[in-house]
Amino acid sequence: MRNRKRNIAMLAVVMCVAAAVLLNWSYNNRWGKADSKMVAAVDSEIAEANAKGTKAVNSSYFAEARLTRQISRDEALELLQSAASADAASQETIDSAMNAIAAMATCSMQETQIENLLLAKDFAECVVYIGNGAVTVAVPAPAEGLSEEAVAQITDIICTETEYEATALNIIEVKA
Repeated sequence: MRNRKRNIAMLAVVMCVAAAVLLNWSYNNRWGKADSKMVAAVDSEIAEANAKGTKAVNSSYFAEARLTRQISRDEALELLQSAASADAASQETIDSAMNAIAAMATCSMQETQIENLLLAKDFAECVVYIGNGAVTVAVPAPAEGLSEEAVAQITDIICTETEYEATALNIIEVKA
């Protein structure tokens, strides 16, 4: 009886695998072969994008800056959490660690909000750092530099979204 149940179960599994193979084969045959004209067009678009190259350089700078910001923030958060959860930690230490964690969360949310607003204002990329009583914004800039209008937009967004004055704002122009 035991072998019979095992054999029935194995037969069911084999039938399911066979059905999956059949469905996969029929699905792939329904779509046919790749269109050579479409493949050539996509390849040419990729080649043009690689030829320009400047956007890739800027994108890698901004991606690396965001990653560095996140790593340092994660390390600081880990230290604060370990200080707050230590057995010998006083209530004052726990409270100050929790306040620092809350401040980091607020800054992180404000940075994300500012970055989203700048992207909505047609900046291709940006990275925002809030801390030490200042706001630093890195944005891509043309060879001639940012226009007064672009600087005014950045300043307006930051002053609206945070409690910082324009004097506490640092704008870094990332050249291609």
